[in-house]
Amino acid sequence: MIEENLKQIEENIQAACKRAGRERSEVTLIAVGKTKPVDLLNEAFACGCREFGENKVQEMTEKQELMSEETHWHMIGHLQRNKVKYLAPYVTLIHSVDTYRLAEEISIHAQKNHRVIPVLIEVNIAEEESKFGIAAEDTIELIRQVAELKGVKVKGLMTIAPYVEDPEENRHYFRQIKQLSVDIDGKNIDNVDMSILSMGMTGDYTVAIEEGATMVRVGTGIFGERNYLKSIQ
Repeated sequence: MIEENLKQIEENIQAACKRAGRERSEVTLIAVGKTKPVDLLNEAFACGCREFGENKVQEMTEKQELMSEETHWHMIGHLQRNKVKYLAPYVTLIHSVDTYRLAEEISIHAQKNHRVIPVLIEVNIAEEESKFGIAAEDTIELIRQVAELKGVKVKGLMTIAPYVEDPEENRHYFRQIKQLSVDIDGKNIDNVDMSILSMGMTGDYTVAIEEGATMVRVGTGIFGERNYLKSIQ
């Protein structure tokens, strides 16, 4: 099932890139394995996936210990400051930075591990009360502050668009995030680049790619519906 799902997703990504006049190499697929057991993640790994995303630090750390060292780990969920120390030694990219204090904590633990950790600033582009993320109008100021920290490198933006039946309803949000990244990039802030735009999930990743996503986070489309009662083992 996973191999077939990945083939279909790959076809969809290629088609979306073609429609947008983009190269396939511009888009990275992140396999989101939250609540899924390691054996399913290893199936995806065997099919060529190397980028894996998780929402919870404990789950990611437990899986990280059981999977290949070639696996790249993306923290895509809300991150509490007291959990940063657990992922600082190995995390590839933290997508969900939305406060200076969180970035500061990441910087502290990155330096303890002799690392500079790449981060994305999470923007709540649709201003949904139920979601984390900074308001679009406050993003540049936060980036200026975070850019001063030695242990982090701002690599772009992330957003979680609203859940919709028709992915076209999210196109304008993706377009807004893309424009925001262009505006920030134009300010030439030290220690900041806008090379990554993490947006789009199972329901709307093709639209996100058409609007400039460089990373798409797909879970259900690869692994099926989530089962919150399952162990990761």
